[in-house]
Amino acid sequence: MIEPHAPAPPGAPPDRTGPARLPVRPGTGRFLVLVCVFVCAACGLVYELELVAFASYLIGDSVTQASVVLSVMVFAMGVGSLGAKRLRWHAAAGFGAVESALALIGGCSAMALYAVFAWTAGWGGMWADGPRCLLVAFSLAIGLLIGAEVPLLMELIQRIRRQDAGGAVADLFAADYVGALVGGLAFPFLLLPLLGQLTGALLTGTVNVVAGGALVLGLFRRDLTRRARWTLLLTGLVVLGVLATAAALADDFERAARHAVYGGDVRVAVQTGVQEVVLAGGTHGRPLDLFLDGHLRAGGRDAHRYHEALVAPALAGPHARVLILGGGDGLATREVLRHRGVRRVDVVALDPGLVRLARRDPGLTAANGHAFADRRVHVVAADALARLRGPRGPRYDVVIADLPDPGITASTKLYSQEFYGLVHRALTADGRLVVHAGPVTTRPRAFWTVAATLRTAGFAVSPFRVLGHGSGPTAGPDRAAAASRAPQDWGFLLAAPGRTPPPLRLGADRPGTLTQAELTTDGEAARRTRIAGLPASTLVHPRY
Repeated sequence: MIEPHAPAPPGAPPDRTGPARLPVRPGTGRFLVLVCVFVCAACGLVYELELVAFASYLIGDSVTQASVVLSVMVFAMGVGSLGAKRLRWHAAAGFGAVESALALIGGCSAMALYAVFAWTAGWGGMWADGPRCLLVAFSLAIGLLIGAEVPLLMELIQRIRRQDAGGAVADLFAADYVGALVGGLAFPFLLLPLLGQLTGALLTGTVNVVAGGALVLGLFRRDLTRRARWTLLLTGLVVLGVLATAAALADDFERAARHAVYGGDVRVAVQTGVQEVVLAGGTHGRPLDLFLDGHLRAGGRDAHRYHEALVAPALAGPHARVLILGGGDGLATREVLRHRGVRRVDVVALDPGLVRLARRDPGLTAANGHAFADRRVHVVAADALARLRGPRGPRYDVVIADLPDPGITASTKLYSQEFYGLVHRALTADGRLVVHAGPVTTRPRAFWTVAATLRTAGFAVSPFRVLGHGSGPTAGPDRAAAASRAPQDWGFLLAAPGRTPPPLRLGADRPGTLTQAELTTDGEAARRTRIAGLPASTLVHPRY
């Protein structure tokens, strides 16, 4: 229903509260405003997803980081909507200023977060939480600006043609939600794989400022004073200049930041469809460091020690058929193939991009001994849980869970009672399962929760730990392979179906440096840390 325009409040400029003086017909003007709503909503959701993705990568624990970003942004959007009420009498100029600020802050947020993570998190003190503080600050700022958009756009669309509030809200929100859908799909399927997080965010900011500037300076220019038009134009050009300069320097910036995080020997840095894979060293006598999404998965002098401890005790009994869950780098496979009597090794790795590197990269193939070229090895790119739920095949003598720590949210399902129930089904009656359950010393509760979960799934467990030198797999993003010289440990659980814990022993023909005396001592040390009474972790109630 069309209504007469409400009278202007005392002192308000008539040209900023009355009907807009458009250069086009009202119907075309409404359409252009709704197109701008669509574009701005898409950009806003990209900023939101970019913050969640970067926070999960840099800080870890994706559920917590997503909750922080989303809750802070939604709160800030409410505050921004209230604050926009003061700009209603200057809606066109206010919207132009909001879009310029949003494009600058949102577009540069990824680069700023990465810079703080790369160059300040190692300083200690107050700077140790720099990425977290900046994440909250960006979530708050972007939320405030996104929240201010809708009231201002509502005011602008009502100036074109007055209609009932319900109809105007429906039109505006329809364009907003459809734009959010497009932005939500564009981020993982287009921007992230093709442009990466840095350039993708900068491009989004560019689209944002162009769309906002075109609407205000093109459609509502007659509602602006000459000074306001020039101010918004120059501001938009400055923002575009900053974003363009940042995009031109993005590759150099990313290389410098990556070297600050991973060290100066970075050879390969690729974003696969699953994760970011970084290889440092591995040639000319330098040790290989493998990082997956910022987590050190194999590094330095401890790489062989970790994988030997993971594999050797499990292969002390029958081991003709071996299943490796994870292990896309081939390092656990290399260790398995060193044992006599292995007839078949099935590797279920989630990331085919990592498997390709394990087959072709000279540093990684040298480290894994060209394990994937062995005719006994069969590699399948699949999710471990989905693979185990599939049709049953011949059972395995040994299952090796070479997976990320349970402290990483994405891997929690692979440490659940349901998962271990499927593993139980895949094992022979006298088969064995070995699980890397994280550090015993620093995270004993998580370690013994894994043990409790295994027992609930029908396994008896024998815990043990192996000391490293601070350069092995960890539960969170690392600064570099040699960031810490303090001794650390890796906790393992050797499990077997039934009620009798499997003995911790090594095969007589096993090659390697781990001794039986060390293994016995390591088992006793792990048992002394036991925490009793912990509940099992399930898919619907994870406890890590």
